[in-house]
Amino acid sequence: MLIRRERATDIDAIREVIAAAFTKPGQAAGSGTVEALLVDRLRADDAWLPELSLVATDGEGRVTGHVLATRGHVGETPVLAIGPLAVAPGHQRSGVGKALMHTALGACDALGAPLVILLGDPRYYERFGFRLAEEYGITPAVPEWRPYFQVRTLSGYDPADPALRGAFAYAAPFDDVRAA
Repeated sequence: MLIRRERATDIDAIREVIAAAFTKPGQAAGSGTVEALLVDRLRADDAWLPELSLVATDGEGRVTGHVLATRGHVGETPVLAIGPLAVAPGHQRSGVGKALMHTALGACDALGAPLVILLGDPRYYERFGFRLAEEYGITPAVPEWRPYFQVRTLSGYDPADPALRGAFAYAAPFDDVRAA
């Protein structure tokens, strides 16, 4: 497995991986296209950070997973949001997601971000050091997200900084997709 930055030639494969990964059992194939649409819209937004759109490839060079981090804000303070994290169904539970997440967290830290935020299953993400955002005084845009809304602090985090507490805002494409 190799983790590297996304290339323009990967975009179709990334869409396929995301759609397959987010299609739940019993749903029609490709039902996870909302998440794929989100990634496409993020690529066209100012929140997009190309250096934080990462793919996992197999020995043949095929894309088997994808993760990205984009700009977000706690109040007026810039932070990063990770997600979606997607692994092709045939490669799940093989370490691809873990490798992508560790690489993304390292890249976010190297860029000096104070923290990253994500929305996901706490049982999965706690292994990467994520904790519920409310423990840090950060609230989601949608109150129902609280049990899944998580923070991972990075080297640049200062717990005494009041600017790192308050309401979190994702990039506009997240709101656009949620409203659709």
